[in-house]
Amino acid sequence: MSATDSIQPGQPIRLKILRQVCPNSAPYWEEFVVTYQANMNVVSALMEIEAKPVNAEGKETTPVAYDAACLEEVCGSCTMVINGRARQSCSTLIRDLKQPITLQPLRKFPVLRDLVVDRAEMFQRLTQVKAWVPIDGTFALGPGPKMSEKVRALAYEFSRCMTCGCCLDACPQVNKRSSFMGPSAVGQVYLFNSHPTGAELAEDRLDELSKPGGIAECGNAQNCEKACPKKIPLTDALAHLGRRTTVHAIKKLLEQ
Repeated sequence: MSATDSIQPGQPIRLKILRQVCPNSAPYWEEFVVTYQANMNVVSALMEIEAKPVNAEGKETTPVAYDAACLEEVCGSCTMVINGRARQSCSTLIRDLKQPITLQPLRKFPVLRDLVVDRAEMFQRLTQVKAWVPIDGTFALGPGPKMSEKVRALAYEFSRCMTCGCCLDACPQVNKRSSFMGPSAVGQVYLFNSHPTGAELAEDRLDELSKPGGIAECGNAQNCEKACPKKIPLTDALAHLGRRTTVHAIKKLLEQ
């Protein structure tokens, strides 16, 4: 069945899921059949399997492990590879997918179980590039500096990042042979360097981007922006920060 074929409530939907019991076990495929309901998304199908964990052969099995939280394409936790492309299972509708629907865990992260992966490295990278606005204490600091509408509008685009991992899954430079931190961390450097207060740490962030695993290892494939569910202009950030890190490095060299 193709995605263009009409599908009605009550019809069977076939899902082929790549499963894995634990991080050290071998992955295997298991098929399931669920009954289609109007406007059903991938998470709903997984919930049906969870309620009745019986595979397509009629054998009882364990429920499929997956992550989900907001179900509104805001948190990014339900991201998985659906029919070969990384996307959110909460906003991906069954009627738009070719069957059998294949579900796999994200390919650039360690698998914990079934469709659940460990994205800790993404958050470690955010810590590395100091992706925050520095403040001194929790007392009232008064009104913050104003941002121009142009800067605010662009910063808003980058603030929508869900740390979902789609951009890393699509990036050919993110692999076991490379230490590239990935486009998501670079995008957050762009966000916080554009903030009037966050810019206090701009040079520290540029130092991190200049290290091995930083922006020099971007191959400019531009897959990241295409894969981003929020259409964040990541290629603009990569180009801008590529220039900034070069200028920053030359400046430091001349100051020696």
